[in-house]
Amino acid sequence: MNDIDLEVRQGEVMAVVGPSGAGKSTLLRCLNRLNEISSGDVEFKGTPLRTLDPLDLRRRVGMVFQIPVMFEGSVKENIDYATSLGGPEAAAEELLVRVGLDPSFLNKNAANLSVGEQQRLCLARALVNQPEVLLMDEPTASLDPFNTRLVEDLILELCAQGLTIILVSHNMAQARRVGDRVALLKEGRMVTVLPRDDFFSSYGEEGAW
Repeated sequence: MNDIDLEVRQGEVMAVVGPSGAGKSTLLRCLNRLNEISSGDVEFKGTPLRTLDPLDLRRRVGMVFQIPVMFEGSVKENIDYATSLGGPEAAAEELLVRVGLDPSFLNKNAANLSVGEQQRLCLARALVNQPEVLLMDEPTASLDPFNTRLVEDLILELCAQGLTIILVSHNMAQARRVGDRVALLKEGRMVTVLPRDDFFSSYGEEGAW
């Protein structure tokens, strides 16, 4: 990746779009040190990421992947895994409600959930540490339209509460629905970053690349 110049504002949804292989997922992974950059710098609130402890950074900058990953055990154990400290059931139930799951799911085996339910559990697990930024890599790619809209509604709700979200999406209509600004990557380079309406006026929902 080269020539990446991007500043994300607090409380906005930055939608990152581009063709397959453009570097969208790589960019996300650089933002919480899952990938280390070889040149340049990435800063979080003015502090270079390379100076921050990776585990502490990942609590402050959560991530939700395209394919939900479940840890062995119950839904409650999956939520607790993110904190390393078992929290009260009431708090875990509140998280489930927040992501659109019934509190009765708490003691279910996470492996037995549907893909849509697992992805919402991943959201709950990412939110348990009250992150300041949430990275989302194609979080609805494997979901049906109903569950996709549930996740999109949650993105908008979290943004309204002040959470900063960076969303990688192949779905241009989704970028229009939830993005405040849209960044276009192509061949590992940042082509443009524009407010949503300006972006779609210039590039449209089809053939942006």
